[in-house]
Amino acid sequence: MELGHAYSVLVVSASAKFNESVRSLLPERFYWPVTVLTDAAGARRELLENNYDLVVINTPLPDEFGTRLAQDICQHSAAGVLLLVKAEHFPDIDGRLTPQGVLVLSKPMSTQLFTQSLRLLCGTRERLRGLEKKNATIEEKMEEIRLVNRAKWLLIGELNMTEQEAHRYIEKQAMDRCVTKRAIAEQILSTYK
Repeated sequence: MELGHAYSVLVVSASAKFNESVRSLLPERFYWPVTVLTDAAGARRELLENNYDLVVINTPLPDEFGTRLAQDICQHSAAGVLLLVKAEHFPDIDGRLTPQGVLVLSKPMSTQLFTQSLRLLCGTRERLRGLEKKNATIEEKMEEIRLVNRAKWLLIGELNMTEQEAHRYIEKQAMDRCVTKRAIAEQILSTYK
């Protein structure tokens, strides 16, 4: 298996036997750190403090079944979620949770199916990571545009420049000083506030 880096994993399961066997399927060079918790409440507390790439939930849990936890994780994080349910529950739960981004597997399952599912979640996590980077870049650019526009309006109001003159002034200052337009806009905003 060729993975680019180690993926952090949260395992939520009340079964000591499952927890022991799943650890052997998560080699440290691919999956690290691996945190094991036995109930949904503990998992929720952990997820408030730490982000995980993958979350494996072995149902049922002692304080809830586990479907609500899986839904909450998908809704509030970018972690890949694998939910393991008994065969009799699979059709209903799979139909409800798969559209929400939860990968549902029926128990019992083979080791190969489990490891393939984890690899699938790793691939999905990488795609999400790429989208998160693009989104962050777009948000940074939008924030820069907002700052530059605020600075232009200050120049227009304080120095009676036209919008074109204010825009050209900011661009020229950025080029002359070898800094970003954002840095010039922040300087203008601090000067005239």
